[in-house]
Amino acid sequence: MVDFFQQVFNGLVTGSIYTLIALGLTTIFGILGIAHFAHGSVAMFGGYLTFFLMSSLGLPLIPAMILAMIVGAVLGVVIERLAYYPVRMAPPINAFIIALGLTLVIEKANMLMFGVDQIIIPTPYSRVFEVGGVTFPELRVYVLAIAAVLVIGMTWLVQRTWMGMAIRAVAQNRATAVLMGVDVNRVSMFVFALSSALGVAAGVLVGALFAVAPGVSGGLVIKGFAVLILGGLGSIPGAIIGGIVLGVTESFSSAFISSGYKDVISFLLMIAVLLVRPEGLMRRGGR
Repeated sequence: MVDFFQQVFNGLVTGSIYTLIALGLTTIFGILGIAHFAHGSVAMFGGYLTFFLMSSLGLPLIPAMILAMIVGAVLGVVIERLAYYPVRMAPPINAFIIALGLTLVIEKANMLMFGVDQIIIPTPYSRVFEVGGVTFPELRVYVLAIAAVLVIGMTWLVQRTWMGMAIRAVAQNRATAVLMGVDVNRVSMFVFALSSALGVAAGVLVGALFAVAPGVSGGLVIKGFAVLILGGLGSIPGAIIGGIVLGVTESFSSAFISSGYKDVISFLLMIAVLLVRPEGLMRRGGR
């Protein structure tokens, strides 16, 4: 039972990062119908930028992370205005191609600005707690707590604020939302700002827990889309549940089978769920 609870905790930590990535992707997809493949590269930009702020300016982790999230939000608005806004009325394939191109552009920009070396974001959290034989490394506890706060904040914003109401209205019926006076352009910019800030936060947590390096963004965005599909396209509760399910499944696979097969087993689970429930674990209307 100790091993069981240990892997549940480890899976929740990893799943919380997947959830942050998936929340950004599902919000953009729900509003604009865009598969924003560059989201993983934006997340890595956040990890690199946080490391730069900490090493060059001497900022602590949390202030550096908040500042990086603000920069990420601005970057999200720039991406929406310059890349996706001009093709909003074009066939979907145009946005798809732009998304692929953005991935390469941001990835190469990260390498030019921050180099090609793998980096680990330093943290002061080195203690290890133990409860009933289950170990809780302080860093993983903080990662889970930060992710939980961001997820709760995102959920509250979407469900309880005027902007959240506008986001849900545009996602459900864009034409009707326009007739009701919703500024769709403003909503789109806000969605990209929010999604990019969440992506940056995920990149920072990845950098602190694992590492930030060229090529990591590809695997991260694939996991994000896996969670997006598993939970249900456009569903925020589905992204949360899907991230937890994928993270816990990977953790159990690594511990009891083989770390080399964790991705295979996780995606087999996703396929099995979709065969039984093609719309994902949560219907789109569950937002």
